[in-house]
Amino acid sequence: MSGCLQISHHEQGCVRVLSLNRPRGNILDSEMMEALCAAFDPEQAPPKLRLVVLRGVGGNFSYGASVAEHRKDQAAAMLKTIHELVRRIARFPVPVAALVEGRCLGGAFELVLACHLVFAAQGARMGCPEIKLGVFPPVLAALGSYRLGAPTAERMLLTGCELTAQESLERGLSAAVLAAADEPLQALLGWYSEHLASLSAFALRQSVQAVRRPMEPHLALLDANEQQYLAQILPSHDGNEGIEAFLAKRKPSWQDR
Repeated sequence: MSGCLQISHHEQGCVRVLSLNRPRGNILDSEMMEALCAAFDPEQAPPKLRLVVLRGVGGNFSYGASVAEHRKDQAAAMLKTIHELVRRIARFPVPVAALVEGRCLGGAFELVLACHLVFAAQGARMGCPEIKLGVFPPVLAALGSYRLGAPTAERMLLTGCELTAQESLERGLSAAVLAAADEPLQALLGWYSEHLASLSAFALRQSVQAVRRPMEPHLALLDANEQQYLAQILPSHDGNEGIEAFLAKRKPSWQDR
């Protein structure tokens, strides 16, 4: 497995922790996403596995997908990879929990939307700022209404605003906001011990399969959103200008086309 992704096991092998290991931003470039796709291969889920935890090293979950890979010549491959990763997380046979510390932005927040459980550390902030780069987040557009409710999803997509840890709890996305005094992973493992450790791993898999069926129509929207991005965003002036301005650390010059 690539050094950009650390894998550890806890609770007698019943919990697997996948740690994004490129602090401080833990950027989801193609190498990181390919490593994650391999880790979320359903064949890599032994019968006793009850929980997979996705987290970031260094105090931030992730700043999101590589902005450089949003450029016109790389965007199609980047979108294909991240959408495949989202599908793998959403369809993984055991529960997947996102442990969100610090910033969780763009494509990283879109991965969180595909997880079954979310735990937010104090000070965590989550959102998709793509609109500020002249583009849009296809996964938030597809899964946001299902996971967050349509009004919140639309506001986040149209403005690029962020959710605090408490707001994510109030909107039902997070299962818990972890106390500031607690080490986040240990607090999550404590939650696991209380709520999942005594359950049948077989029953958990059956429940995951059943509860995720209503998400399938939303996952199907990813194809249409991806095609819209490729056909309309990539040829546009503003979709390219926003990316180039960000990389050059300058203010974008929009032409509204």
